[in-house]
Amino acid sequence: MASVLTPDFGSIKPSQKQQALDTNYLNFTDGTADFAQQYLPEIYEQEIERYGNRTLSGFLRMVGAEMPMTSDQVIWSEQNRLHVSYTNVANDGANGLTITLNLNPANPADYVANVISINQTIVILDPATNTELKALVTASNIATGVLAVAPYTAATTAGVGATGLKIFVYGSEYSKGSTLNADNYQSITPSFTQFNNSPIIIRNKYVVSGSDTAQIGWVEVATEDGTGGYLWYLKAESETRLRFEDYLEMSVVEGELAAAGSAALTAGKKGTEGFFAAVKSRGNVNAGFDAATGLAGFDAILQNLDTQGAIEENMLFLNRGTNLAFDDMLAGVGGTPYSGGSSYGVFENSEDMALNLGFSGFRRGSYDFYKTDWKYLNDASTRGGSQPLTSSQVGDIQGVLVPAGTSTVYDQVLGTNIRRPFLHVRYRASQADDRRMKNWITGSVGGAYTSDLDAMEVHFLSERCLCVQGANNFVLFTV
Repeated sequence: MASVLTPDFGSIKPSQKQQALDTNYLNFTDGTADFAQQYLPEIYEQEIERYGNRTLSGFLRMVGAEMPMTSDQVIWSEQNRLHVSYTNVANDGANGLTITLNLNPANPADYVANVISINQTIVILDPATNTELKALVTASNIATGVLAVAPYTAATTAGVGATGLKIFVYGSEYSKGSTLNADNYQSITPSFTQFNNSPIIIRNKYVVSGSDTAQIGWVEVATEDGTGGYLWYLKAESETRLRFEDYLEMSVVEGELAAAGSAALTAGKKGTEGFFAAVKSRGNVNAGFDAATGLAGFDAILQNLDTQGAIEENMLFLNRGTNLAFDDMLAGVGGTPYSGGSSYGVFENSEDMALNLGFSGFRRGSYDFYKTDWKYLNDASTRGGSQPLTSSQVGDIQGVLVPAGTSTVYDQVLGTNIRRPFLHVRYRASQADDRRMKNWITGSVGGAYTSDLDAMEVHFLSERCLCVQGANNFVLFTV
């Protein structure tokens, strides 16, 4: 219309047809109109999924397992190394025939026993000068860690540095007719390293009042769990459930043990050792992976894996920037991230299955790697960038290398060796109660009549912790 008419009260004349005339046109542009509007706004009843799939869980489902437990603590033991070696060894420059082990008796918790016997042969390595010397042990003081040695190729030990040496036993040499007795032989009793973790109780609740349940409002949705259709007030309950399911994984990934003297411990909360904390404490940390260095930087990681468990198949969960850096590294050597002779044994040897899960594989040396984006490191509400077109990451975690397969450990409860996935969740459960994922309704609304509360309360609860076994085989990529 050429102009907007604002008729006086009582001047509106109804029309026999639904058409805008100068006698029945109302002006609602001032925002004061209410139910009397003739033309209602066009409302889209379908919810727009502008963030796509918002759930972040799935990491542990790919690489781990869930198992019940009945105690407040899970304890496991991991084997130590087989061969005898010492680091931070000092070389006595006074006579050139004495070296001293770093037993650290000042701190009993860090004490290392001297188990080197007389007539054993050792290799003395100097990392600073990349030199070595082989020698025979002629005397060994068990209490102080002082060894008298006789080099095979020199008169003294002056050929290596004075501090920071490494030694290891490679054999022995005895004279004819010799005997082994308590004075010149140390029997080695195998030891193990014990680890433990405790579950935490995770809870959440959704509340809707009885009055709100009577106010019907429908929205067509497609939820992350695969369901879709029209939802009433329970849409919020659905999102609370999805959020809680994410918390089940996020809490054991980010968990921290309450340190002595911490405010959390003072408040009565003990915490739990999460995935990141376990790898930082007992695993390998690679800082600042740079694709510009080509394969040199990645090969250094492989050389470190050789010194650990040397697990053949490994999975890489990376943020977008680090994933692209791996692509650039592989492209720089003329290959592609989808080739290189990789097998797909971890995915039933099916390349299609691996690709359907978002993994692409490559092989380097004797190792197979499958890499994929980890949404948790990319999502803006967690460790991803806080705003579009700014930082691609918040925090220092760029990705993780996780070994595929299982590890053998000694179970303190069963009293035997068992095989477990390197990563697995333990949750509290018994014949009386299963606390893996509890869900119940209280109140007096929505079919529940358990109290005089005029509301419906939807409760969620879980009690769980994460076991990171063989953490020395994991690699954490940091900034």
